[in-house]
Amino acid sequence: MKITTWNINSIRIRAESIKKYIALANPDIICFQETKVTDEKFPVDFFTQQNYQHLYFSGEKSYNGVAIVSKIPFSIKESLSLTSIDQKRHIAVMLPGDIELHNFYFPAGGDIADAKENPKFAHKLDYIRETTEWFQANREKQDKIILVGDLNIAPLENDVWSHKQLLNVVSHTPIEVDHLNNLYRSIDFKDAVRKFVPENQKLYSWWSYRNRDWKKSNRGRRLDHIWVTDPLINMVSSYDIHSETRDHSKPSDHVPINIKIIVN
Repeated sequence: MKITTWNINSIRIRAESIKKYIALANPDIICFQETKVTDEKFPVDFFTQQNYQHLYFSGEKSYNGVAIVSKIPFSIKESLSLTSIDQKRHIAVMLPGDIELHNFYFPAGGDIADAKENPKFAHKLDYIRETTEWFQANREKQDKIILVGDLNIAPLENDVWSHKQLLNVVSHTPIEVDHLNNLYRSIDFKDAVRKFVPENQKLYSWWSYRNRDWKKSNRGRRLDHIWVTDPLINMVSSYDIHSETRDHSKPSDHVPINIKIIVN
């Protein structure tokens, strides 16, 4: 079973990029973030034509939004509505083999890394803290869980192009990393991609539109993640980061990450 996570940055605008990616990678399940479309306008026909017959989505106009499209049947789990702001940032499904798949789009946090000065940054920290508390209260380490999504934090030194230069930049600040690490430890998640890529190697999933030549500057960050709980980590057999999509016409600034997991 091949599972992809991809912040698509407007799912209807990126239709051609999605088609190219599907033709190349042929994932069984794609978890999208930042779909930027209301549910009644979600491109259902487009995905059924690509052989993704099982769809679950939760969106709003112009902002946020998450979706799971799958060739594999699933049952729908609860969506978490965290903090006082009603935003479409999470959906979850149950897959064959009693595997629970969570798709998240964490708040970006604005530009100022100060919760007192910046309500968006405070909201981000609250959201992560509440997510952590939910997993601690409702799930166990022995549960078979996959958590994917744009978590909007690059936690490791080599998840960013310059650790020193980005320490005070939202997405790599110590307080954000601490919050994300608390979530990571909540039910003993494992980093499915870093299983294959040592922490001393650079690893990115996002390159800003501001860079004229993203390859040449290579000022990336790893904002997109796939975590699994301990019962699943040995079943993860491979991963891919499809950076070639960054060169597509009208690309997302994020690229797809996928893992292959061998389900008994």
